[in-house]
Amino acid sequence: MTKPATYAAAGVDIDAANRATEKIKELARTTFNARTLSEIGSFGGMFDGAFPEMRAPVLVASADGVGTKLKIAFATAVHNTIGRDLVNHCVNDILVQGARPLFFLDYVATGKLAPETIAGIIEGITIGCRENGCVLLGGETAEMPGFYADGEYDVAGFIVGIVDREKIIDGKAIAPGDVMLGLPSVGLHTNGYSLARKLFFEVAGYEPDSFLDELGETVGAALLKSHVSYLRNLETLLDTATIKGLAHITGGGLLENIPRILPAGTAVEIKRGSWPVLPVFTAMQRLGNIEEAEMFRTFNMGIGMVVICSAEHAGEIKQAAGDVYEVGRVVAGDKSVSLVS
Repeated sequence: MTKPATYAAAGVDIDAANRATEKIKELARTTFNARTLSEIGSFGGMFDGAFPEMRAPVLVASADGVGTKLKIAFATAVHNTIGRDLVNHCVNDILVQGARPLFFLDYVATGKLAPETIAGIIEGITIGCRENGCVLLGGETAEMPGFYADGEYDVAGFIVGIVDREKIIDGKAIAPGDVMLGLPSVGLHTNGYSLARKLFFEVAGYEPDSFLDELGETVGAALLKSHVSYLRNLETLLDTATIKGLAHITGGGLLENIPRILPAGTAVEIKRGSWPVLPVFTAMQRLGNIEEAEMFRTFNMGIGMVVICSAEHAGEIKQAAGDVYEVGRVVAGDKSVSLVS
């Protein structure tokens, strides 16, 4: 007699999923606030959407992942930092329009569900949510046998924030003569990892635990450095109308992201040497003999967020935002970015 087929025999362990869900509920509750109206496990997350203190509240939403930085997590077996990267990346993406985060949802998919690994990922997400005052409202954990390599997974994040319509930052007021400020990154953040992995692991033949004097740490540690959130640096400025434009420096680097916020008739000149380029970038440029333009359109080069403001407000923003470098200026042009000495 043929043995009865089961979902578990097909590779999906519902009991493991239930154990993971219980841990997720426990972690998610640490992010809840008075606006949270549902528990993890509901079919839909509910959030109080009344904002009487705002004249015209506008919701701002974004979705993203962390790309092949996941490969570094797999290689090092460090799974509790990727989630924080994910949240911070999404927070920055809505911050550029002046929005503060309200709630976050995640999607985690894997071939075989390992509750301890899922818990590590969600731990990182909840840390990121708490740091940014953002509720982890819900998400999905999918077990998909045969779809992912053993021990691998994918993660994606979805964020919703809010800004009063009159306080939206859209770059329309940017004009020649404005100043460009840069907030420092701590590493690659979440972009450029396909090239970084090729350079360190294929070209140079290093392992994740290889210690490099040039970096002052192992390759794995350098590549796992967290994606920084700039919300706390800039939050007090969001209501002051001093910021004309913000650009989150992700895929495409400085050369591709800054033009996204420039109005017609303007361009930007970035001054070489106006901020310290991190050792991880100089190491990669050396390993691959990479041209300067390619570095600047692939990596953030040590600047994770760009602020454009009038010259008269530059001092105020520097004082409020903490570590800030004056990295360039706005000139007349056709929405281009150039490097100048």
